[in-house]
Formats: sequence, structure tokens, C-alpha cells
Amino acid sequence: MLELAQALAAAKSRQDVPAALKLCHPDMTLEAPPFGTAAHGPAENERALTRFFASFPDYDVALEGHAVGDGTLICWGTVKMTMTGERFGVTPGGRRAELPVFIQFSFKDDLIASELFSFDLSELCAQSDVSTDAVRRTLFGDFARARR
Repeated sequence: MLELAQALAAAKSRQDVPAALKLCHPDMTLEAPPFGTAAHGPAENERALTRFFASFPDYDVALEGHAVGDGTLICWGTVKMTMTGERFGVTPGGRRAELPVFIQFSFKDDLIASELFSFDLSELCAQSDVSTDAVRRTLFGDFARARR
């Protein structure tokens, strides 16, 4: 399990979408709660990763620790990435963010069946010189405001 997760981290750090997808089960689900996204299956995962790397072209993740139990792998480490473009409704300042990351994996047929990728969106925004509120409005609409 750890070898698969490390291989996926390496492929994503190279922004190599085809290599990343080869490690994923056809039923793969990729969730990123900070962005409110979930992708299911090869086509959606390819679109999600391509879009993510367009927004963070220098994405680099280092897995620094892990725990295993009942077919689930939990990894933690550090992600470095620079927010670019205006996907999030803001103009980033160009600084590279460095954040703690938590990733939960499940497996099926010796492939990665799911990945839950989590980090602190507010910290990403702060390090990217953008408004967290503006990014949340772009990602979640008025729902984010209504929940407060």
C-alpha cells in the first residue's frame, strides 16, 4: 500500500497524469474536501488532476509518515504549490505555499481505490496572498456565507 501511495505522490509531483492514473483502480474516487470536489472513475480523475495541475503547476508532495489499518493507509507530510490563474476567483500573489497535508487511501485489486486529500484551505489562501472568503465563495457559492 505504501509503495502505491509513494508512486502516486511521485507521479503527481511530476504532474504526470497518465502515470498517476495507472496506479488507480477504474472505480477510483478522488476527494479534496478543501475544494469541495470529488472525482469518480478514470475520465473524471483525469479532468480533476489536469485542472488541479493547471492551478498548481509546481505541485510537490512529500509523504513523511504513515499508519496502516484494515486496508486503509493514512499518510501525512508536506505539500508545496503555487496557486496560479483565476480558477478560484482571485488573483494569486505568486508565492509558493508550503502546507501540512493529510491523505487517506483505500485499495482494491492492488490499486488505489480512493484518495481523500486534505489540507488547510485558509493557510493556502494566506500563503498565496488571496482572500479565503473570496475563494470559498467561488468554490461553494452563497452556501458558504449562509452557513456562518
